[in-house]
Amino acid sequence: MYKLIALDMDGTLLNENKEISKSNLEAIQFARRKGIKVVLATGRPTKGIEKYLKELNLIDENEYAVSYNGAVVQEVKSGKIIAKNVMSLDDLKQLYNLSKELNVNIHALTPNSCITPKINQYSELEATMNNIPLEIVDFDAIDKNTTIVKIMFVDPEEKLNKVIELLPKELYDKYTIVRSAPFFLEFLNKKVNKGFGVRLLAEKLGIKPSEVICIGDAENDIHMIEFAGLGVAMGNAFPEVKKKADYVTKTNEEDGVAHVIKKFVLKEETA
Repeated sequence: MYKLIALDMDGTLLNENKEISKSNLEAIQFARRKGIKVVLATGRPTKGIEKYLKELNLIDENEYAVSYNGAVVQEVKSGKIIAKNVMSLDDLKQLYNLSKELNVNIHALTPNSCITPKINQYSELEATMNNIPLEIVDFDAIDKNTTIVKIMFVDPEEKLNKVIELLPKELYDKYTIVRSAPFFLEFLNKKVNKGFGVRLLAEKLGIKPSEVICIGDAENDIHMIEFAGLGVAMGNAFPEVKKKADYVTKTNEEDGVAHVIKKFVLKEETA
């Protein structure tokens, strides 16, 4: 019996209008009534999922969220941090210097904002999507008390493809590097990924990996899909994500999350 469902947000739970469909919402509530814990596991900051937590009625005692791609695991209502693994200012300096060499835009997420040395459309998108301030900051003279949760290279897909080919191999030994969208390349604390965050939460709740369903669509979802007893890729997922999954569901425009819950949790006959 499954006891925990971890859901990616963008491209998974949310449709292209960044909405939770009625079918997905109803299926999640059915699962919760059966005693199954539902957790949002996202690359977004916690602030960026507040309205969805409210919509899903997940702001309550003993409800949790995995945010920043697993860098932060916390209780939703109290805000109590269960686990937090962040970056250093030395990491920011190294990656900022690299971004200048590769001529790629960069921004970083702090606990409360998105900071960037130069305004660009993708940093603006990050801030708008997550309802957080966008601040212009000189990364060469950043306040030493700044907490950096994750660092991102952000640019059009074609440009990021070329940047990825030019990344020094040693970066992969130093950081967790994942692509959360065609235009977002993320650098995280080496121990951090969504699988790490979901595993920590499952252990806290006394839930075995075999009792976990994880659903996602992008490269940053692979770790949790591999961790889960049932790892699910969306129909719109990256090809490499589908290869790692135990099951491929319908797309985010076709209520793929509801399809999984009905098929594997509610045991309904689904098309």
